[in-house]
Formats: sequence, C-alpha cells, structure tokens
Amino acid sequence: MPDYDEQFDIAVIGAGHAGCEAALACARTGLSTLVLCMDLDSVALMACNPSIGGTSKGHLVREVDALGGEMGLAADDCLIQMRMLNTGKGPAVQSLRAQTDKRRYHERMKKALELNVNITLRQDECARIILSSGAVSGIETALGARYACRAVVISTGVYLNARTHTGEFNRFGGPSGLANSTRLSGSLEELGFTLRRFKTGTPPRVQGRSLDYSRMQPQFGDEPIPHFSFMTDEIIRDQLPCHLTYTNEKTHKIIKENIHRSPMYAGTIHATGTRYCPSIEDKIVRFEGRDRHQLFIEPEGLSTDEMYVQGLSTSLPRDVQDAMLRTIEGMENCRVMRYGYAIEYDCIDPTELKGGLASKRIPGLYFAGQINGSSGYEEAAAQGIYAGINAALYVKGEEPFLLARNDAYIGVLCDDLTVKGTNEPYRMMTCRAEFRMLLRQDNADLRLTEKAYRTGLISNERFDRLMRKKELIASAHTALDRAVPADERLNALLEMKGSTPVRGSIRLDALLKRRGVGYADLAGLFDLPYIGREAAEEIEVDALYGGYIKRQDDEIRKLKALDGEKIPENTDFFAITNLRTEARQKLSAIRPSNLGEASRISGVSPADVAVLSVYLKSREGE
Repeated sequence: MPDYDEQFDIAVIGAGHAGCEAALACARTGLSTLVLCMDLDSVALMACNPSIGGTSKGHLVREVDALGGEMGLAADDCLIQMRMLNTGKGPAVQSLRAQTDKRRYHERMKKALELNVNITLRQDECARIILSSGAVSGIETALGARYACRAVVISTGVYLNARTHTGEFNRFGGPSGLANSTRLSGSLEELGFTLRRFKTGTPPRVQGRSLDYSRMQPQFGDEPIPHFSFMTDEIIRDQLPCHLTYTNEKTHKIIKENIHRSPMYAGTIHATGTRYCPSIEDKIVRFEGRDRHQLFIEPEGLSTDEMYVQGLSTSLPRDVQDAMLRTIEGMENCRVMRYGYAIEYDCIDPTELKGGLASKRIPGLYFAGQINGSSGYEEAAAQGIYAGINAALYVKGEEPFLLARNDAYIGVLCDDLTVKGTNEPYRMMTCRAEFRMLLRQDNADLRLTEKAYRTGLISNERFDRLMRKKELIASAHTALDRAVPADERLNALLEMKGSTPVRGSIRLDALLKRRGVGYADLAGLFDLPYIGREAAEEIEVDALYGGYIKRQDDEIRKLKALDGEKIPENTDFFAITNLRTEARQKLSAIRPSNLGEASRISGVSPADVAVLSVYLKSREGE
C-alpha cells in the first residue's frame, strides 16, 4: 500500500463538460471529491462551437438538468441567444439551442465547482490509476502526488496523447493550444484497455468588425426567451443575432485544388473522424453535386469580437483558409484570429463498460465523455452526471442508478456506447431513440426527477416544483373531462384556427386534439384553471399524440420483458451449441447483462436471442 498525500472518496480526472457534471454529482451527495485538471483556465472549456443544445442535444441538456445537473442552469445564465429548433415538426424532435458566452460559461461552471465545500479543484495531470486487490484505491499525478480514493471517474475529453493539425503543421498538444495528457494512456493500457484514435476538428475564428453583416441573413433568438432548466424562471435580456451565409463555387474550387494539403487526405492523420460533423473538405468530396453549404457566423461572447464560422470545420493550411474565407459573401475582407485545426486523441472501446459507465473488470473505475468515443459537450455532460451518480452510489455501497432506452436519451446514449459500441465519434440524434415520442425534451422532469430522488441530487425545491407541476396537470385533466355546448365564441375560435365548427356539444379534451387549438385558447372561453406554459404543453401533447404514445408504451412493455431476463455473469456463450459463431464471439466479448442488451448487439440475430432465451430458461434454478 503506497503512502498517500491526501484521502478523498472520489477522484474525477478532467474538468470539461463531463468532469464538471461528474464532480458536482459526487460532491452534492456528500462525498469528498478531488477534481484534477490540466489547466484551471480550461474548466468547462468550449473548445469548439460556442453553443449548448441543438437537435437531440437539447434533450440531453434537459435530462441532465432533470437529474440535478448544472449544464442547463449555466447555459441559461450565459446565453447570448436562445432558439427552439424544428418548430415546424412534431414535439418529439423539437430541441433548444443556446448561443453561449464561452468565457462566462467557463467562469460560471468553475465557480460552481469552487463554491462546493466537498470539491477540491487542483491543477495537475493524472499519470496512473492505483489498484489494491484489483479495485481502485488511488491515483498518482505527474507532480508526484498520491491521492487515495475509492472510485475514479476518467473524463479526459480529447486530451489523451492529443495531436493537432493545420495543413502541413502539426504538434503534440490539446485543443486551443493547451497542453495534452501524455501519461495516463500508458496506465490504461497496463490495466488492459485497448486504446483507439479518434479525430474531431474546429473552424477558424474571425474578427467580427471585418465582416459585412448586411450581405448575410440575420438569425434572431426567440421571444419570449425559452430556457433549458426547469428551475429557471423568466429570462429577460437582449439577445444578439447570428448570421447566415454560404460557400460557393469559388470556395469549393480553392478547397479542391488544395485537398492534397489536408492532413486527412495527405495521410498524416490515421484517426477516425466524425461522420455527422464533417470538415468542409469532407463535405466537398462527399457532396460533390452541391453548389453551396450554409455557414452560421456566431458570436463567441459578449466581451470579444471573435466570431465562430459554424459549418467550416477544417484542417487545411493557413493560406488556404484565408483564401477560401474571402470568397464567401460578407467575408471578403475578413481577418482570421484563430485558424481551424483537426485534433486526434486516444479513447477506449466503450463496450468495456457496464450500462452505468463502470468498468466491467475494475471495481470503482468509471469513464465519461469523449474518452468513451462520443462527441459533443452535451453527450459528455450526460455521461458525466450518469457516471458521477453511479460512482457515488458505488462508494456508498448502494445499487447503481440505471436508465433504460425507454427512460431517457441518456439511456439510449449509454446503451448504444456500451452495448453496440462505436467505430467513429458518436453523436446523439433523435433517430437513435426508438421511443422519442415519450422522450421529449418538455417532459424530462416528469420522466426523471422523481426517479432520481434517491441519488441525493434532487433538492427539495426541485422536487416541490415537480410535484406542483404534476398537480397542475392533474387539475387540468379533471377540468377538461366534460362536454360543453357549442356557441358563437367557440365556433369563432375554431374558424380562426382553420377548424370545422361544432354542432351540439363536444368534450373539451376532444377540442385539444384539433390542430392549432391550445389549452390557453380554451381557458379563455371556459372555466379552466391557470396552469402555466409548461404544464399546458404537456396537456396539449398528450391530447394530440395520445395514440402514438400508447403504441410506444406497448412496445416498452415488450422491451422490459427482454430486459427482465437476466444473463448470469459466468455464462459460457461458447458452450451454447445452437448459437452462431459470430453471436458467441460478440456475446463473449461484450457480456450483456440481460436479453434486451443481447438483442441490441450488432451480429446477434433474433434467432440467436431465441436460442439464448431457451438456454437461460433451461438453466433456471441451477
């Protein structure tokens, strides 16, 4: 047993979006928590886009908030602009997105860590994980410190052996010119983890006053301003616009003529890049028939003139970046402040993890964020709070907190990573959630807050607010459970909404099934209780999509039946002779805990699941 300098319950390695949520989750449950960070000026750093949320990602932010996390509150505090995306589509795919002041966001999250009495925030690099009897017992740092702890959450982002590329120039280092972590990868390999190389990238930043916004299309925020956190009340502040412009044939010509100088195409980078956030080089090659690609000019903050060129991620050389930017309408005289780059880094195979993001082999070791092969701030924060909750429960000797695919987008995200695995940076999308009508962003608190109450992260204020919302919804359902006679006022409303008039009488809840008719409309005509915007939204969605929701409930019951058939940890899949060879190999490698997980493994067919089910039933009672 080595001598230790200090004793903590939990150590969190890294203080990005995953690390911050993990640390706060552990600390808020009363555990002493060490947060080790390479550079304290990079806490919650937005190294890429200055925004929180977006399609499906907004769902994750709402879920992190519903579990008692910090990201939603911080985004509301630091927003520059807030918009609801996909408003022309159904509620299942609508998501919030906030332009965020990146410096203020960093300061806001760092302060949240600093003010928590159970958190020790320290600048140092983790060099080694220390085990005793096969379980986590501490960590050792690059500065030679040794800290005892009973659990470790590794959330190192893109820093592990990171290398950045801009054209022919490359160097070992982390994002935004920060140092990389060079020691922990070796320790993970010693512990038996197989490391892979993934890649992501970022666009150039340009000086705002060098742009001609009159030649671009402004994009304004929503009024009234929506918010991520269920604890945030009305937001009143000025919002800054973003601006939309496009690449063109001249831009594409410059890129094509210099594609051989891109590190990805020159063969300098061998890591796997993200499919759903491609560089501009990839867009030009993959979508050769398109004559333009949209770009959003987004402010990086209120105290800077730097503008982020969303949609122009690139690792082309400096001179090529200058040339292509100046072909874009409104950017003919732009001045680059920071050039775009690609970054490659080490990550693990997430199928090494259990559903709660714990290592299958090493008790007390948890992983969260981009080290698990995911991409994005929101995916990282979601994994961070999930791993943090489960690390805290492990230290306390309690059962893990597990979310299924029908519970939350977080459940989908972690199930995809740990059961299906990923061969490229994983990005959350609404199409990955088969129960997305139930997993809407508007009902995240109704789905998760009460479920998470036992974790200790749900404050009395948050719980009381949820109970009040449920009471309002119940009172509205009661008030709507009656028929009303048709009159001139009702039919005038229906005519205004483009709906057919009523003859005789009609139930109030049936009126809500008509497109365009909202709870507030009916409350203005009939004696309905005031329930507020959020509760009214739940009532309206239930009325419009009740049939779809019922069908998904039926599908969930079938899924739960499979998830309820547990697979013993010591199952020898190679001994089940009727399984196909590929299924035996995949099941042995991933070792699912139940039939539901087994059915979602690539290479395991429905016939294999049936064989496995018969085998398990034959072994019951042994």
